[in-house]
Amino acid sequence: MSKKEEERRRGVFTRRALMLGAGQLGLLGFLGYRLQKLQLEQGERYATLADENRISARLIAPPRGRVLDRVGRVVGANDLNWRVLLTAEQTQDVGATLETFSKIIPLTEQERARIEREVRRRRRFVPAVVREFLTWEEMAKIEVNAPDLPGISIDVGTTRQYPWGEHLAHVVGYVAPPAEADIDGDPLLELPGIRVGRSGIERFHDKILRGSAGTVQFEVNAVGRVIRELDRREGARGQDIGISIDAELQKAVRNRIEEGTSIVVLDARNGEVVAMASQPSFDPNLFSSGISSAQWREWTRNRATPLINKTTNGLYAPGSTFKMVVGLAALEAKTVTHTERVFCPGHYDLGDTRFHCWRRFGHGSMDMRAALKNSCDVYFYELAKRTGIDRITAMAKRFGLGVDLEIELPGTRSGFSPTRQWRISQGKPWNLGDTIVHGIGQGFYQFTPLSLATMTARLATGRAVQPHLTHSINGKEVKGIRAEDWPLMGIPERDLKLMREGMWAVVNEQGGSGGSGKLPASVGVLAGKTGSVQVRRVSREQRERGFRVETMPREWRPHALFVAYAPYDNPQYAISVVVEHGTSGGSAAAPLAREVMTDVMNRFNRTNAPAARSADARPADTGTAQVAEVPGTPPNGTIRR
Repeated sequence: MSKKEEERRRGVFTRRALMLGAGQLGLLGFLGYRLQKLQLEQGERYATLADENRISARLIAPPRGRVLDRVGRVVGANDLNWRVLLTAEQTQDVGATLETFSKIIPLTEQERARIEREVRRRRRFVPAVVREFLTWEEMAKIEVNAPDLPGISIDVGTTRQYPWGEHLAHVVGYVAPPAEADIDGDPLLELPGIRVGRSGIERFHDKILRGSAGTVQFEVNAVGRVIRELDRREGARGQDIGISIDAELQKAVRNRIEEGTSIVVLDARNGEVVAMASQPSFDPNLFSSGISSAQWREWTRNRATPLINKTTNGLYAPGSTFKMVVGLAALEAKTVTHTERVFCPGHYDLGDTRFHCWRRFGHGSMDMRAALKNSCDVYFYELAKRTGIDRITAMAKRFGLGVDLEIELPGTRSGFSPTRQWRISQGKPWNLGDTIVHGIGQGFYQFTPLSLATMTARLATGRAVQPHLTHSINGKEVKGIRAEDWPLMGIPERDLKLMREGMWAVVNEQGGSGGSGKLPASVGVLAGKTGSVQVRRVSREQRERGFRVETMPREWRPHALFVAYAPYDNPQYAISVVVEHGTSGGSAAAPLAREVMTDVMNRFNRTNAPAARSADARPADTGTAQVAEVPGTPPNGTIRR
């Protein structure tokens, strides 16, 4: 090789070496620039991302708050619940794992479908509940076969328990797993074992009872698998809710009543519900462990509707318990005076239609007080005709009838009070005969036992008392409302006093329709009003033949009602009683009210009770005439109202 060729090659090598060195230097400079950018300018951001990629924070379901009665008895609490969880990411085949598990502890097709649905709905590292309420034997079987059950683990949670069972089921309600429609973005509702309120206080105060979730931090790998637990912070348990009902009183009331009976007792001074019972009921504990299809069918097909709280959802015509409202509407409209008399021959004719009084041969001459005492229908037919349906309904709504009472029980029905315009909107005219029927609480009127108790409390106090159930939250008593704090209803005291005197006479005066509700003298004085509501029309021919109600099938007999308050001079408690197909308010509902009110007065007024006034002592005279009852015994089959 010549010298010239050698120099040429050396030059090419040098140029290539310089180019390679420049490239390496440029790449090193770029890497240095990127390192400076990442480390100094964006170092904090990427450090945070790296920690998040290493640490996984998950929620822990908090214990649900308790429900307590007015004196602190537990009526809704938590109990330990051993359960089986399945984590999808820890098994290659969910179906195969479930198949193996079902050979150890049998699973129904419905259970498998539910588990697979939950696994699909959740992220793979979020556990799904396979089976709850494990026995020790079942847990032992699972632990022994653990190597063959990838993804399966045993966990301890809580379940809801209701120690008073069916006695408070309609009030306290029950809980159940959240449905898909309940998932509103709250991650707490996706946790295994979480429960939400489905009815009653559990539903109304669900968010307060639910509490706030805790957190646990795990170290995870790149695919999200847990390596170890780093930190745990327990959540805040739900707050306790105290209700105004006395559990012992509630149990005593329910033990006295039969199927189709509803009773509500209010503290007339502050509106607290101290007892709210209807029969039949159901065991809410069954919802915690899961309702079988057979049990659900039994409840829903039962004509007595055990799942329905009749005190807030049962609708009944008020019958003669409504007559005080009609009387007040007439007095306000000045269509009658306190002392004006109406003659009752036993019927009321309007054109070709005859409306009957419950007493076949009539009551004779009646003023307002005597008409209430004897529950004379003809008197109130006449008042309704003079006053008109719109004025009567307006007065009814002032007394809480046919309006939303806003009590803490979701789904409570407000009832119905008709007006002339409502009837016209239905494409039918309002007839004068319709008004007359409504004068004795029949027709389209539909009210709940709760609204009737509210009406009675307002009659007793003259104030717009509002019923409520919440007594305390987390041990702190809800600020009580005294009777004088409720707004006045704007009804003259003289008019209210006349109604109260009539109610006193119903129970305590000889010949009154509710004498069976009279309290023992040692307990106090009760004022009330009976009512009976026909559910099947009785024809004129049947009446003329001496028709006997007792000969009717039970489901055709009238409902029996009674409303009352006590003590008469110092109203403290109001009560409403509805006995479906009980025939007569005086014979079926009033005695129940007497027993319950006696228990209430003895239970709550053991000390500092005002001196009981003699039931034989007459109320102060208001200038109303007292008319002796027309001699004669009602014929068999008439309905004593």
